[in-house]
Parts: sequence; structure tokens; C-alpha cells
Amino acid sequence: MKRKLINMLVLCTGNSCRSILAEALLNHLGSDRLRAWSAGSHPTGKVNPHALEALRRHGLPTEGLSSKSWDALGDVVFDILITVCADAAGETCPAYLSQAIRGHWGLPDPANATGTLAEIDAVFDAALETLENRVRALLALPIEQMSSAELSVELERIGKIA
Repeated sequence: MKRKLINMLVLCTGNSCRSILAEALLNHLGSDRLRAWSAGSHPTGKVNPHALEALRRHGLPTEGLSSKSWDALGDVVFDILITVCADAAGETCPAYLSQAIRGHWGLPDPANATGTLAEIDAVFDAALETLENRVRALLALPIEQMSSAELSVELERIGKIA
């Protein structure tokens, strides 16, 4: 019998970089256990091209990734909600997200990177690496068997992994 996939939402205010990177990683590495989406409270409406290029450089799929409002996902019941920016962590989320177990995996916004293309690429690669470390730590847990309280503690712990 096929088990139920865990539905995850990754939130960031603009939904153009960090949340997109996390969505791609979660779906790629955890496809047998979970399904991830990303969204923003005030989405930019476009995915940062450097984020897409970073995913491609690391052999990760980019098809289907888009910058969208959390309102576009109101029909999905989410089990886990991760914020990746401080602004999103402090926002009041829509009521449909109230049942989700929450964690904060904050990291600096790579969209603010300046310099040469190689320097900007390095910032995006570093953000992707940090998120990959966190996703792998999550997937190493028996999340399907954990209580909400246990999972909440672990999500916060994982959010401190570099």
C-alpha cells in the first residue's frame, strides 16, 4: 500500500529565491516521502534567474517552479510549514495554514548578492548548499512517525544547520 506523502510549504515574502531553492531540493531529494510547494505573502511574480541557474548547475530540475502567492495554494492541506526569511516568519499566515507544524530555516537572501557573476553564483551556491544540508537532515528523521511536538523541535534544530 502506498503511504500518504507529507505536504510541505516553504514560505518567503517574495518567493523568488530561497523558497524556490528549498522547494526544488525537497521535491528532488524527498520525492518518495513528501511533496513540497513554495509561495510568498508578497510574491515578486518571477523566479530569480540566478536561482534557476544555481539549480541547473547542481543538476536539479527547474520545470514547474514559479513565484506565487500563498493564496494560490488554499486547496492544499499542509503538514509542515517552513519559513526561510525573517519577514515571512513574523507574518500572520492565512487560516488554512493554521494546522501545519512550523519551523524557521532562515538564511540571508542571495538576491541581494553583488559583484561579478562568479561572486553572485557563489552566494547562490552557498544558499543552496545550506538548504540541502537542512533538507537532508529532515529526511534523515522518521518524520512520518514523529509527534507534532517532536517534529517542531527538530525543525527548529535543523534551521540552525549551516
